[in-house]
Amino acid sequence: MTTTDAPGTRPAEPAADEASAPRLGLVAVRAVPTRLSDRLGMSGEPHADALRAFRAARHEFIAGSRIDMGALAAELGVDRTSLFRWVGNRDALLSEVLWSLAIPTLDRADHPELHGPARLVELLSAFVDALIDADYFRAFLTREPARALRLLTTADSEIQRRLRVVIETAIDEEAVRGTYTPPLPTADLAYLLARIAESFIYADLITGDEPDAAKARDAFALVLGR
Repeated sequence: MTTTDAPGTRPAEPAADEASAPRLGLVAVRAVPTRLSDRLGMSGEPHADALRAFRAARHEFIAGSRIDMGALAAELGVDRTSLFRWVGNRDALLSEVLWSLAIPTLDRADHPELHGPARLVELLSAFVDALIDADYFRAFLTREPARALRLLTTADSEIQRRLRVVIETAIDEEAVRGTYTPPLPTADLAYLLARIAESFIYADLITGDEPDAAKARDAFALVLGR
């Protein structure tokens, strides 16, 4: 992540309190909750120890370091059993850390003053560009490629399901405004657009090609009729 992020294009470090998090990302969390998201305060009062562990893990991730459960437990002064009770296993913790970073990134990528396909293309393209450009995210993909693809792109991935909710929400908003008529059922179109995003964000892991935000924008524009 750069220290001079351009508005609307670069990932932002999340706010300390998720209550201040922006709209699209929160809609997705509420639609696809997890035990840990609940313990972090998405459906009530946060669990103080879970929140403390989560923030420490997120700090390590943003710094470009591997989240190690043993080291995290030692840093917090507890045993691994207590840490597991607070946040679940490593995959559960990583998934919520990743989505917590997606929330402000989506907020910067979205431009609700735009309408119809223009808004959808900009939202998706800026999100892809931000992830391609985020150093800590690329470090994670390089460090743990198989785990990254499993957590980010599979049918069981909370992250992919949440991304699809974000896209569906934006499509539905434009349809309600009368500025866009989806050519497919919204869920199907959201799935297709999510797969396009993944194809270009993770191109180096999937095909060996360079990730390319410009090509992603062209593909979104073609599908959305921009």
